[in-house]
Amino acid sequence: MHRLEGKIAVITGGSSGIGLATAKRFVKEGAYVFITGRRQTELDKAAAEIGSNVTAARGDVANPNDLDRLYQTVAAEKGKLDILFANAGIADPVPTPDVTTEHYDKTFGVNARGVFFTVQKALPLMRAGGSIIVNGSGAWQKGIPMYATYSATKAALRSFVRTWTAELASKGIRANLVSPGPVETPFSKPSSARMSAR
Repeated sequence: MHRLEGKIAVITGGSSGIGLATAKRFVKEGAYVFITGRRQTELDKAAAEIGSNVTAARGDVANPNDLDRLYQTVAAEKGKLDILFANAGIADPVPTPDVTTEHYDKTFGVNARGVFFTVQKALPLMRAGGSIIVNGSGAWQKGIPMYATYSATKAALRSFVRTWTAELASKGIRANLVSPGPVETPFSKPSSARMSAR
């Protein structure tokens, strides 16, 4: 018996890197997965790699309308949700004196606000026994130069998850944050111009 047999999962940032690897593993373990990402071409490639038990839904987690469409698709196709992996994020290293309001708003819009509303909008579909997993980072503890905004968003995620752990326990929903550390993915390659969205 596969460990995730019959489970329905949503993975944001599921078209490459950690998100894609997670989607493949979830399907191997018996789950049906919905993967999201901003680029349709990359989503189509990812869905082809996964092969079966997958729906690719293009969208940006920073856009609440895209999140609404995602969960409308999940509701229409499967009705309920068991696992949410809030994985999408961006990192754009900029020294503090050079941070613009646009950079600040974009980083927090995807990494903090995007994750918050990804979770909030999933809750009506989450079954008891469900699991929320948030992809964090150890960067918020380290004081890494040029990563002030990125690190701050990851600190916010830790706070969100602590609250959700207590707030959602009565509904039988778990919330956990993972901090996998440096992983070689398209997200981490310098050639991707300061790291693009995963």
